[in-house]
Amino acid sequence: MTVLKATFHRVCPSSAMFIRVIWFVWTLLSVLNTGAVLGYFHEERWSPESPLLAPRVVIALICRNSEHSLPYFLGTIERLNYPKDRIALWVATDHNADNTTYLLRDWLINVQKLYHYVEWRPLEKPREYPDEGGPKNWPNVRYAHVMKLRQAALESAREMWADYLMIADCDNLLTNRDVLWKMIKENKTIIAPMLESRAAYSNFWCGMTSQGYYKRTPAYIPMRKQVRKGCFAVPMVHSTFLIDLRKEASRLLAFHPPHSDYSWAFDDIIVFAFSARMAEVQMFVCNKETYGYFPVPLRSHNTLQDEADSFIHSVLEVNVRNPPVEPSRYLPAPVKKPDKIGFDEVFMINLQRRTDRRERMLRALYEQEIDCKVVAAVDGKAMNVSEIHDLGIHMLPGYSDPYHGRPLTKGELGCFLSHYNVWKEIVERGLKASLVIEDDLRFEVFFKRRLKNLLSEVQSEGLDWDLIYIGRKRMQVDRPEKAVPNIHNLVEADYSYWTLGYMISLQGAKKLLKAEPLSKMLPVDEFLPIMFNKHPVSDYMEHFENRDLKAFSAEPLLVYPTHYTGEPGYISDTETSTVWDNETVRTDWDRKRSRKTHEQAEISTEAQNSDVLQSPLDSTARDEL
Repeated sequence: MTVLKATFHRVCPSSAMFIRVIWFVWTLLSVLNTGAVLGYFHEERWSPESPLLAPRVVIALICRNSEHSLPYFLGTIERLNYPKDRIALWVATDHNADNTTYLLRDWLINVQKLYHYVEWRPLEKPREYPDEGGPKNWPNVRYAHVMKLRQAALESAREMWADYLMIADCDNLLTNRDVLWKMIKENKTIIAPMLESRAAYSNFWCGMTSQGYYKRTPAYIPMRKQVRKGCFAVPMVHSTFLIDLRKEASRLLAFHPPHSDYSWAFDDIIVFAFSARMAEVQMFVCNKETYGYFPVPLRSHNTLQDEADSFIHSVLEVNVRNPPVEPSRYLPAPVKKPDKIGFDEVFMINLQRRTDRRERMLRALYEQEIDCKVVAAVDGKAMNVSEIHDLGIHMLPGYSDPYHGRPLTKGELGCFLSHYNVWKEIVERGLKASLVIEDDLRFEVFFKRRLKNLLSEVQSEGLDWDLIYIGRKRMQVDRPEKAVPNIHNLVEADYSYWTLGYMISLQGAKKLLKAEPLSKMLPVDEFLPIMFNKHPVSDYMEHFENRDLKAFSAEPLLVYPTHYTGEPGYISDTETSTVWDNETVRTDWDRKRSRKTHEQAEISTEAQNSDVLQSPLDSTARDEL
C-alpha cells in the first residue's frame, strides 16, 4: 500500500486532489440528506431522528351544576389542537341539582377511546352541602372539598408521570385551540392564559393584600385590556392554568391541606397561591393573544337560572367578534323553546347581502330562546334616483348631517325605509306591542328576562307609551332624564341617536306613519326625537305638526352596537355610501372625525339617571373585578 500510494502521487498528483474533493462533497451530501443514507457496510445505514412526542398532559375537570355550560365547554376541550393520546382526563362531579353527572358520563363514554386515560369520580348524593345557602354559596366545607379534589388530581398526575397538569373550570371557554401548546412554550411552572369576560374581571390578580385578599393596582387594566402584552408575574391566577410538573419546585405545590403557616381566608384559590409563594414558585399570566372567555362570577344569592343566563351571554360575546362557539359533537344539542318574550312580534331587520350578521343574530336569538321574523332591509345603495322619486321621497328642506354637513345618504334612506316598512306591517296586522331590532347589536346579560320584566311592568301599570328604546346613544348629557314612577329601569327619553332596538306600540306606529315622513325625510334616528319633541333643531321640528310621541328608554340599556367607529370590523351600511340623489358624491368621510357612531359620550355625575328604580337583576349584571 505504501508503494502504491507513493507511485500514485508520483504519477498522478492532480488526481489525488480530485479524489479528496469528491470525498468532501459526498460527505457533505450525506450530512444534508434527509432520507436514509447508505453506508459502506449495511449496518452503517441510518435515518434522521424522529420528532419528540408531545408532553403528557392531565386535564382536571371538577364540575358542579354545569349542565348549562358543559356542551360548549366540552366542545372547546375536545377541539384543542393537541394529540388526544397524550392527554389524560381526570373528571370529578358531585352535589349536583341538575344533569351534570349524566352529561359528563355520556361524554366520557363517547371520547374515552380517543384519550390516553380517563379517571371518572362521580358522587350523585348528597345534592347540596350542609348549611349551604344556595348553589352559588360557598361554605367552608365546599372550599375544603374542592381543594381535596384538586389535590387528588395533582397526585394522580404525579403518579402517572405526567409532564403537565391543566386545571380548567367547567364554564371556561378555551376558544384558542392552540392554548395548550402556547402555554407550554412559555416554560413557566404555573401559567394562566388570560380569559376575557363582559367586565374588567379576569382570571388573575395584579395585587394582593397582606391578608391575601384582592388588591386593585394601576397595572391591572392595561394588562386586562391588552395595552401591555406579554407574560407577566402576578400573585394570583385561577380558573384555568397550567402547572409544569417537570419543574423540581412543583413537588412542593399543594391544593390541600393548606400550608402549615397559612392564616389567610379559607378559599381554594388563595390557599394555592400561598402554596406557590411558600414553594418560591412565581405565577404568570399571559395575554399575548385571546385565549378564551368566561362569565363574571355571580353573588351568593343567585340561582342556577342566573348562572345559565350569564354563561349563555358569554357564548354570545364570543360570537360577536369570533367564529361561533360550537357545542360538543358527542353530546345531544340542548333543547330550546323560542318564544316572542310577550310581544306580538319580534322584527329583526337585516340586509339580505349581510348573511354574516343574519346568521350571528339568528344564533344569538336562538340561544336566548327568542323567536323572530327576519325583515329584509331596503338596500338604499341599490336604489336609483327615479325609484326614490317614484316613492314620493323628498329630503327635509335644510337638513344636513350635524357632524359632516352632508345631505342624507342612500344608506340612511334604506335604513329609514326598512323601519318605515315595519311600522306599516304593525298597523296592517294590528300588533299591539312589537320589538324591533337591527342586526348589528350585542345583548346585555339577562337580556330576555330584563326585557320581559320591563314589558310586564309597563303593561301592569297601564303606562301610556308609544316607543321605548332598549338601545340608543344618549345625546343630551347635561341633565338627568326623568324616571318613570313605579316602573323599574325606565326613564322618559331625551334627544337620542340610533335605532338598534326599540319597543313600539300600535298607536306609536300609527303616529309615525301619520307624520308622512317620506315627503320630508331625514335619518330615522333624527326623525324619532322630532316626533317626541326633543330634537335640538327647532327648524326641523316645525315641519312636523304633531310631535306627541310618548317615548321612553330602558335604563340601563339592554343592547349596544357590536362595533364602534374606528374599531376592527366596523362597517356602516347607512353612513358610508353616496348622497341620496347623486350617485357620484360619495360619503366615505374621514373616520377619525366621525362622531355619530362613536361610543356613548361620558355622562357627568350630575346628569346620571340615578333616580330610576333598579331591579335585582341590575346588581347581578353590574361589572365586577
